[in-house]
Amino acid sequence: MTTLSSLREPGVLLWRGFSMQEFANQCFGNKADYGKGRQMPIHYGSNKHNYFTVSSTIATQLPHAVGAAYALKMDRKDACAVTYFGDGGTSEGDFHAALNFSAVTEAPVIFICRNNGWAISTPISDQFRSDGAVVKGRAYGVRSIRVDGNDALAIYSAVHAAREMAIGEGRPILIEALTYRVGHHTTSDDSTKYRPVDEIEWWRTTQDPVTRFRKWIESNGWWNGDIESELRSSVRKQILHALQEAEKAEKPPISDLFTDVYDVSPSNLREQEHSLRETIKKHPQDYPSNVPI
Repeated sequence: MTTLSSLREPGVLLWRGFSMQEFANQCFGNKADYGKGRQMPIHYGSNKHNYFTVSSTIATQLPHAVGAAYALKMDRKDACAVTYFGDGGTSEGDFHAALNFSAVTEAPVIFICRNNGWAISTPISDQFRSDGAVVKGRAYGVRSIRVDGNDALAIYSAVHAAREMAIGEGRPILIEALTYRVGHHTTSDDSTKYRPVDEIEWWRTTQDPVTRFRKWIESNGWWNGDIESELRSSVRKQILHALQEAEKAEKPPISDLFTDVYDVSPSNLREQEHSLRETIKKHPQDYPSNVPI
């Protein structure tokens, strides 16, 4: 399955086998980073795992996903594309273009909308007057379903069925997962400024998807507190080790700033590279010592 995600889906990569060290390398932008240090942190990508590099711009991955799905269809591949986005993404033109594009071409693509009620500080009531995103899919002729986004089993069931339909019937599917963003949008955001604290706490304490899933697997005897404590301790050690190794690693060479766009580097880029190297020579104290010149 070819994946085009937003910034919120590192779990997809983790599930496919992307290692903690690979995550850390990307966040530190070191020499082992597949993006050669040229992307912002958490903008992962992996050819090995069929995971397109994440873009910061909202919803641009949606038409790209349809294009990838259409290519799979033309090549008669037994596969589909999947793309993830938030409710804020449905307010972008790319969302509408992608849905229409997918419906007309009958591309095998799954759209997964994470409707958590907020696009930073903008509530869904200020974004649209429709009944969520699910009706928008139907309006474009895309088979659509709404599910409880805080129910892990419901999501699994919906995506499993959507994949079978997308590939078997050669058609796009839209899944709207209703959930709630209990955390702040970013570390610079204080969501208590635009929504009541008791609302956040109600969702955190009564609807948390991890807690709900934990209760279910505990009731079936597949989980307990000791197993969880051991796992938490093990994962914490793995993360700390990965961060330490990534921080110590050498940075990508300066030349990587100017490659991979043109077959033959144009004169203006060569001049910029020369100017940068001269600046580093004049002011070495202002640049990291572990960056190869």
